[in-house]
Amino acid sequence: MLRVAVVGLGMAAEPHARSLAELQDRIEVRWMATRSAARRDAFAERFAFPTTCDVEAAITDPDVDAVFLLTPPDTHFELAALALSHGKHLLIEKPLDASLSRAAEIVARARAARLQLGVVLQHRFRPAARRLRALMSEGALGRIQFASLAVPWWRPQAYYDEPGRGALARDGGGVLMTQAIHSLDLFRSLAGPFEVIAARASTTALHRMETEDHVAALLGLPGGGSATVMATTASYPGQPERIEIVGDRAAVVLSGGKLDVDFLDGRSEQLRGDSASGAGVRPMDFPHGAHRALIEDFHRAVANGGAPEASGEEALATQALIAEILAASGPVRKLGNPSLASNDTPQEDILCDPC
Repeated sequence: MLRVAVVGLGMAAEPHARSLAELQDRIEVRWMATRSAARRDAFAERFAFPTTCDVEAAITDPDVDAVFLLTPPDTHFELAALALSHGKHLLIEKPLDASLSRAAEIVARARAARLQLGVVLQHRFRPAARRLRALMSEGALGRIQFASLAVPWWRPQAYYDEPGRGALARDGGGVLMTQAIHSLDLFRSLAGPFEVIAARASTTALHRMETEDHVAALLGLPGGGSATVMATTASYPGQPERIEIVGDRAAVVLSGGKLDVDFLDGRSEQLRGDSASGAGVRPMDFPHGAHRALIEDFHRAVANGGAPEASGEEALATQALIAEILAASGPVRKLGNPSLASNDTPQEDILCDPC
């Protein structure tokens, strides 16, 4: 039985709470913690877990084995350091931290303490994505010739008017760090590592925000081929993310939860799953099955050893790729209204998720 404290009761808490309610035979929730009494009370009306506003006490509770951090990126380092110093395993909402250097330090401290560190990158655990990984591990696609990732999502301006959203200080970046990181992590783990050749990041006229809402990048593949990345939250009304990989034996398309494989010898394979991914105006409009699978994998790592599939090292590699893409772009280009929304200072409960 793994005993956990969950810190942060914002949007990200929903799929975790639903998953934990289904895993009570293996995981005991000792605390659901938030600094906000309003959030605590609202959560307690929906889920029958113990709640508290004393975040530090929940993290340091000697009866807690692991801490789930579902808080904004700029809070991760301090809370993670507290948890690790008290011998707690960690599962952290993406990204590891708003700062790449602090993210690397979290990974280093967990490694030194010999504690498990997982990151909530749940796209790896969708059935279609797992099937694609298995096919690639078997060499079914052959040598990759080229690949592409498109994340044509939508967020309205009201989303970025919420305190802290789209702000560099809190989130560490825009669409790449906050929304597309899930798909980019999956894409990198399947087709990477990548060399960043060129990139451009911009804020379109559809949003007033500090960070980017559109990124396009050209990447180099290990075998000499090329890959492209496009990610945005300015593509109304929002469509499922799409990965295409073309090998010399087969071509695949992974769109949301659907997988299509066409082999050059004429065979084909399809897998149909739920395509909802939070691509549009409702960020949490997706089933919680992938979160449950991720939590089960984290539980396995704590119980039996071996790193979680979405490990701290894997998440750090994806965050480093984001930093390389943004560095190749240079300053974010403002394509429309140059004024920024007043969204750089979180208010009331800073312990909420910025998805």
